[in-house]
Amino acid sequence: MVDAPVSMRMHTTWACVTEASHLLGPRRRLALLQWIAHGAVQVFPFDGQDLLEMCVWMEQYTEQPRTEMDLADASLYWLACESGVAQILTTDVRDFSRYRLPDGRAFDIL
Repeated sequence: MVDAPVSMRMHTTWACVTEASHLLGPRRRLALLQWIAHGAVQVFPFDGQDLLEMCVWMEQYTEQPRTEMDLADASLYWLACESGVAQILTTDVRDFSRYRLPDGRAFDIL
């Protein structure tokens, strides 16, 4: 019996879309936004009230300017707390290796 391939659904936040589009050139930026618009990624919004909790995490994980938790990271941390999903696809391995969710779990970096 052959196992069927596992399908993964990608989730992110608008803060991460903004950060990614800033890092890409104009053509790639438009391709990213069109890709998201076609449903390739589900973008989760957060409320203004969620920022209060994010600020706590950002303070907790900011030891010095080189190791600060920025808003994009905090929003993904928030998404992991909300969804219970700790798998993350990131190039920011250094930071996400040190973050721990409230239940003590580490992120599973893909």
